Amino acid sequence: QVQLVESGGGLVQAGGSLRLSCAASGLTLRTYSTVDVMGWFRQAPGKEREFVGAIRRSGGNSNYADSVKGRFTISRNNANNTVYLQMNSLKPEDTAVYYCAAGRPPSSRWATYLEYDYWGQGTQVTVSS
Repeated sequence: QVQLVESGGGLVQAGGSLRLSCAASGLTLRTYSTVDVMGWFRQAPGKEREFVGAIRRSGGNSNYADSVKGRFTISRNNANNTVYLQMNSLKPEDTAVYYCAAGRPPSSRWATYLEYDYWGQGTQVTVSS
């Protein structure tokens, strides 16, 4: 059973930075290829779950929502099955619960949360003005 655990959330002032981590465990030879894409989503109170960005573990290519481009960066460390979300120049509107997800969606559907098979429990990010 693949499990994802996020960490690194917290309270930060506007303009500050945070780095979130997502550690995957329970990967086997059979399941390893099924989690080739690692995505980050976020959900603010009363709003829909929103795509933040995603990265392909095998090739390293990534994609981001327009709202975070130039401010957020996703990277991965395949040796320890961890994906990171570096968030810079944070804004109050970035406040949300951030979720890590894993699956194998085609690149055209990376932003569709239903395409992901595994989810972490979420970590709260609060940006004060």
